[in-house]
Amino acid sequence: MRLKLVPSETNWDFFRFARFTFGASVLAVVLSIVAFFAFGLNFGIDFRGGTTIRTESTQSVDVAAYRAALTPLGLGDVSISEVFDPTFGEDKHVTQIRIQAQDDQEAITSDTVTAVQEALKVNDPSIRFTSVESVGPKVSGELILTAVKAVVLAMCAVLIYIWLRFEWQFALGAVAALIHDVIVTIGVFAAFQIRFDLAIIAALLTIVGYSINDTVVVFDRLRENLIKYKKMELRQVMNLAVNETLSRTVMTSGTTLIALIALLVLGGDVIRGFVFAMTWGVIVGTYSSVFVAKNIVLFLGVKRDWSKPSGDAGTQFGNIDA
Repeated sequence: MRLKLVPSETNWDFFRFARFTFGASVLAVVLSIVAFFAFGLNFGIDFRGGTTIRTESTQSVDVAAYRAALTPLGLGDVSISEVFDPTFGEDKHVTQIRIQAQDDQEAITSDTVTAVQEALKVNDPSIRFTSVESVGPKVSGELILTAVKAVVLAMCAVLIYIWLRFEWQFALGAVAALIHDVIVTIGVFAAFQIRFDLAIIAALLTIVGYSINDTVVVFDRLRENLIKYKKMELRQVMNLAVNETLSRTVMTSGTTLIALIALLVLGGDVIRGFVFAMTWGVIVGTYSSVFVAKNIVLFLGVKRDWSKPSGDAGTQFGNIDA
């Protein structure tokens, strides 16, 4: 007996409330842009600059105790993570502490480093600092620019691939869905002031890949149905394609969410921002694959006879299995 989250055959009209769902997506994008400019992003140390302290101790690391010891110092954004390496001996425990730049200074002062060391020695007298390195605002600004370029180039690559694989209408629908996912995710981080660092950029790129994967699956079934049902209305063909791939979509997103929610609850503070971005991205990415990408393709229309090449799209790669 197999578990079925979705019946074998469904006939749900996903475009019945197309105006409302698409309107809600447009509203979410607008509100996200407003939140971004009104509140800004709560940049982490990666983007604001700060100091990284590497410590060693003979005692096992208690991240919660370290954090509690540093909280009274009022250092702002502090990231503490334990470093694991198979070459370390049983009595060698290493941590990495990252402290945001204080008062727009490139590095924290020596007095602050001393205060941090004394606070940690209360819990762990054997602790010692092996290195203290700083990242200045200039480097942080370059990281922001590089991160933006990475996201934009990823979307451009997706646009070109979908255009060659299908048609320009599909490409515009897919990229619009990706832009929707990225902007709404950034809007949530701006509205709730969740820490935004390089790990979140990695999450955004992963969201782009996950979302386009789901979109391409439905697009591929849509193309097959456009050839098979040449006289059926485009809206009905699109509904059929979404219904036929619904079970796969629910199972894929559902199993991914189970793992992500477990990490969100049990993973700890170090990866919580990344996991939250991924969890939100899976949800909004699944939504946009149906209610954003498909609505745009429905609005633009597509050709119905795929046996003839189109002069307006690079469909010469349309028959390649990829």
